[in-house]
Amino acid sequence: MASFIVEGGHRLSGQITPSGAKNEALQVLCAVLLTRETVTIDNIPNILDVNNLIELLQCMGVTVEQLAPRQYAFTARDIDTAYLHSDDFRHRCNRLRGSVMLIGPLLARLGEVTYAKPGGDKIGRRRLDTHFQGMLNLGARFDYHKDLLAYTFSAPQGLTGSYMLLDEASVTGTANIIMAAVTAQGTTTIYNAACEPYLQQLCKMLNRMGAHIQGVGSNLLTIEGVSALHGTQHTLLPDMIEVGSFIGMAAITGSELTIKNVSYQDLGIIPETFRRMGIQVVQQGDDIYIPQQDHYQIESFLDGSILNIADAPWPGLTPDLLSVILVVATQARGSVLIHQKMFESRLFFVDKLIDMGAQIILCDPHRAVVIGHDHQMQLKRNNMTSPDIRAGIAMLIAAMSADGVSRIDHIDQIDRGYEAIEQRLNAIGAHIERVE
Repeated sequence: MASFIVEGGHRLSGQITPSGAKNEALQVLCAVLLTRETVTIDNIPNILDVNNLIELLQCMGVTVEQLAPRQYAFTARDIDTAYLHSDDFRHRCNRLRGSVMLIGPLLARLGEVTYAKPGGDKIGRRRLDTHFQGMLNLGARFDYHKDLLAYTFSAPQGLTGSYMLLDEASVTGTANIIMAAVTAQGTTTIYNAACEPYLQQLCKMLNRMGAHIQGVGSNLLTIEGVSALHGTQHTLLPDMIEVGSFIGMAAITGSELTIKNVSYQDLGIIPETFRRMGIQVVQQGDDIYIPQQDHYQIESFLDGSILNIADAPWPGLTPDLLSVILVVATQARGSVLIHQKMFESRLFFVDKLIDMGAQIILCDPHRAVVIGHDHQMQLKRNNMTSPDIRAGIAMLIAAMSADGVSRIDHIDQIDRGYEAIEQRLNAIGAHIERVE
């Protein structure tokens, strides 16, 4: 298993470009199963989670052709239904959280799917009720097999559109229901739907394939079922989590950095959140320029109370960036309350930061108060193990700013979401070595 050896204290300089969005890739790759025609997708990131899903599609009988380093053509003309009942299929699904979005397309196309409990980050309970209830609302039958630890959904007469009010604005749940509903009979109305940019991208791609989805970008979607979809071409947005991670790296290391081609209009509240941390985030066309800052001052609320940064469904702040913001706050001037509302175990990595000298009070599984050092005291080197993608990148950012050489084990977690991260960062001044 690989590790990172990180020599801290080096400033970054130059330009870096974010990879294609991981979360969008997982959605649109599952959608290729909805047509027998070819779907070409550009800007696919070369990361572990995406590569595992592409391998799974190939095992299912999808023809995959790599046209360029980040461009693939997918043709799901025939699906190997025998493989879908195999132990290997369930095992691969169990290793990949994003595979849960195979349920909707497979149920729509085949009328039945048996699916194992998905894997992914260990960040507390991540229930699938929204996914499952959505399939039931469309007329599917649901069974659980204790011996296989797997679920079976079946709709031998086909799916039927219906009205549904989602119990939570789940991104993957909304995506799954949309993909199941686009070829269902009649009209499906989804209220309290997730509406983040990557989900909008999925809807736009499906509409180009012949789907009839209205309300894209809002939390009320109306889907008129069609009999069949055709092929299309699609380009992924840049990954907003990478963009936020690079902003955090530049700030905490006192670096001057330009982040290229960020699709600024799709970043939502992210730039403003970093500005409230005192970080200068300058838009230059579709790029972001971070000037060198030796100090950054956390804002207070207008009444003088401590700033509270919390995650929320889009257009709120994505929970995937709270770990980055928390680390950046350790070297800010001032204090901030980080409130992780959506997952209950994502803040447990802060004990490693406390070992490095960070002033953090972990109030409970969801809240942490960070008192910044204002760069008066560097974090100390540490040996750490990455528990999930976002904690892993936060640990890397901390190590890059620390005094001395740190080690981060289990970096396959980071590889799941960040493409060749050490090579790209070393090219702009970082000192990171990958060791087996």
